[in-house]
Amino acid sequence: MAGADKLAFPGLDRATMKYDCRKFYVGGEWVEPLGARILPIISPVTEQQIGTVALASAADVDRAVAAAVRAFPSWSATEPAARRAVLERLRDAYRSRQAAIAAAISAEMGAPVSLATGAQAPSGLEHITAMLEVLETFEFEYAQGTTRIVLEPVGVCGLITPWNWPVNQIACKVVPALAAGCTMVLKPSEIAPLSAVEWARVVADAGVPPGVFNLVQGDGPEAGAALAAHPDVDMVSFTGSTRAGAEVARSGAATIKRVHQELGGKSPNILLDDADLEKAVKAGVLDIVLNTGQSCNAPSRMLVPAAQLGRVEAIARAVIDKVRVGDPADPGTRVGPLVSRRQFERVQGLIGQGIAAGARLVAGGPGRPDGLTRGWFVRPTVFSGVTNDMSIAREEIFGPVLAIIPYDDEEQAVQIANDTPYGLSAYVWSADPARAQRIARRIRAGMVHINGAPLDNLAPFGGYKQSGNGREWGAHGLREFLEVKAVMGGTGP
Repeated sequence: MAGADKLAFPGLDRATMKYDCRKFYVGGEWVEPLGARILPIISPVTEQQIGTVALASAADVDRAVAAAVRAFPSWSATEPAARRAVLERLRDAYRSRQAAIAAAISAEMGAPVSLATGAQAPSGLEHITAMLEVLETFEFEYAQGTTRIVLEPVGVCGLITPWNWPVNQIACKVVPALAAGCTMVLKPSEIAPLSAVEWARVVADAGVPPGVFNLVQGDGPEAGAALAAHPDVDMVSFTGSTRAGAEVARSGAATIKRVHQELGGKSPNILLDDADLEKAVKAGVLDIVLNTGQSCNAPSRMLVPAAQLGRVEAIARAVIDKVRVGDPADPGTRVGPLVSRRQFERVQGLIGQGIAAGARLVAGGPGRPDGLTRGWFVRPTVFSGVTNDMSIAREEIFGPVLAIIPYDDEEQAVQIANDTPYGLSAYVWSADPARAQRIARRIRAGMVHINGAPLDNLAPFGGYKQSGNGREWGAHGLREFLEVKAVMGGTGP
């Protein structure tokens, strides 16, 4: 295959430059859908149709699950070393497709090219690399007294992924499922189907056996619900909103399948009174505009000492003033559009609620940025004087909107931080690392970042309360796809 063709999206009509995602990857082949529903793929930049995606019916899900069921006996029986070899090929295939994956992500969700190439697409490779490191020492069998503990693949898995970090979420489910010996059916968001097709091409290039990985496109109410309720699916791993996660759990309850959920967040960012405000505020503002605020772990509530509120506002305003919003294809763009009209209207509505509730606008506000008359672009917005009972402090906005909340003392800061139905992530800034550690231990969240520490691909990713259950990434993510068997007497003569 020529180099130019290798980078081309499968089904791309070169005459119209529109994407065709009307085939599914099932049993190692690209197949026509059994259902008849299709959906336009809309560019969040131009609001114009850029392609078409088929929406799977229950019959399409049945066919994909059947392929995974057929492949499970042989794949689950492979040795860990053989599965590791497949992941090595997957890593190499991903590297060769990474530029095409970045282009797909930018097209489907409007990610700036700098973000798509610098973070979004690389995240897939990072998860593969991390899992290869995990497998170097991971024990699928070990002795416990006279008992042998055996970790076996859970079975056929339904993987339901979102649009906001599309390949990241695909990788952190597919990679551990492969490493565990599971077979799977992936249903990505119908809003972001292009990167999932590219992922399927990586799987095919890597020589993953037919039926081990299967891809169906579709929406939640039909394809997602059919996958979650399917009697031959042993586990569902879902990433998305808390509301949708509850529906997935209900769908899976009748068959008592394992349901893993990575859901929403409203993460506190505590700036203690000894923190470096210039550094902490700048980092917090840039984090909330990253990916146009469409990240479940975004530090959307900045908790600051009341006595330093004015200085924090000034720093935040200065940072926002330098943030460029615009065409994702421009290398200088930091903030692209929101993913859809629906998301645009939701964010605009919550900005309006913040104003109505009496929060003070430090920067941004309703409407599009100056000079942008089309596309789902919003103004990066900072509110101050926010109280934790306001909707902008309670609801996951999923947009570049920051709520600055003043506190009187350390005890109140911790109380405000924990006063949320979510518990995914949290952030603490202090000149005293021991003090920051003490605060971190008091916050009810699955992850705490101290003084801007980045994510760790080998550390567990997941939350408390309505942010979900179970963990992804690294060895913890691998264990989610394993059953535990105790063989009593298994170490005896």
